[in-house]
Amino acid sequence: MSINYKTFTLGVEEEYMVLDNQTFELKSHEQKIVQEGQKIIKDKVKAEMHQAVVEVGTDICQDIDEAYNDVALLRKTISDIAGTLDLTLGASGTHPFSHWEKQLITDHIRYNEIVAELQEAARSNLIFGLHVHVGMESRELANHIANSTRYFLPHIFALSTNSPFWEGRTTGYKSYRTKVFDKFPRTGIPDAFESIEAYDNYVKMLIKTNCIDNAKKIWWDLRVHPFFNTVEFRICDIPMTVDETITIAALFQAVCARIYMLRSKNLNFIQYSRPLINENKWRASRYGIDGYLIDFGKEEEVNTRALIYELLDFLDPVIDHLGSRHRIEHVHKILERGTGADRQLALFEQTKNLTDVGRYISESFLEGL
Repeated sequence: MSINYKTFTLGVEEEYMVLDNQTFELKSHEQKIVQEGQKIIKDKVKAEMHQAVVEVGTDICQDIDEAYNDVALLRKTISDIAGTLDLTLGASGTHPFSHWEKQLITDHIRYNEIVAELQEAARSNLIFGLHVHVGMESRELANHIANSTRYFLPHIFALSTNSPFWEGRTTGYKSYRTKVFDKFPRTGIPDAFESIEAYDNYVKMLIKTNCIDNAKKIWWDLRVHPFFNTVEFRICDIPMTVDETITIAALFQAVCARIYMLRSKNLNFIQYSRPLINENKWRASRYGIDGYLIDFGKEEEVNTRALIYELLDFLDPVIDHLGSRHRIEHVHKILERGTGADRQLALFEQTKNLTDVGRYISESFLEGL
């Protein structure tokens, strides 16, 4: 069975923080960046629930280099627009010191409904994430790959950790963003579904019983997308730089392709339960790449960095087919420099000044471009 690696297209969505260019505090900007952005890049930029957030999304990208170019163009375009409004941008899973209570909610029927239902959990959900879509040839395949890739979520998430502060405090977590989002319903690691029909029946039940009005209100760490033939990975903090974002996207694409390669040989990656995978997610959120994850096969703790190297070995048979080796090699730089969270914490340790951390986040937004 030959594998068509071109089916594993990519779409990348990033959420940026809008900052005052002097104080580096979050700034509710009445969606002026979005309005100006839509004149240039149309629907690739849109408002989010809080006015201090701008969301962008790439086109469907045929390979990882196309994704890189698209993300880089989006960051530069939105950054230029922000500059004309005396604003700047940053990419961090949480803001180091701004308080959510001071930020305005976007006046939009969808957001108004969410706030009316979820109340404080929604109003305080001032976080910034990365979503990566990987194209699938069918929804049946998407369900199979979603089931099998759940195991790898904590490993890749650890590399993205970029939210160590919350409202001016050191949280002790490398990704506090995930703790904030846990207050929402239908979040976290999903169960495995035995078939796409079982997943669809679950969604229908929620809609029928007025739990949700559409499947986009299922906010799991990965999901078979309700409208597109994609698996959508939603677990990661927004990385600080484009290189980190593209590395994460390349890893998710490669994991999907590798699971598909196994399936083509009538093999499958072992399925682990949601409670076990959740143990590794918690460890990744707390310690990032500097802790230990559980190797469920060996039934023992293993250094997270060692498991990331094992993951790279596991993915090696597909990455040249995908043309992503030069992007995935950036994992070594993340392990060497630390994640965004590690770099934020190191700067704060040095300066004891969170404004300096906010400035650093802003200065890193276009790093390497």
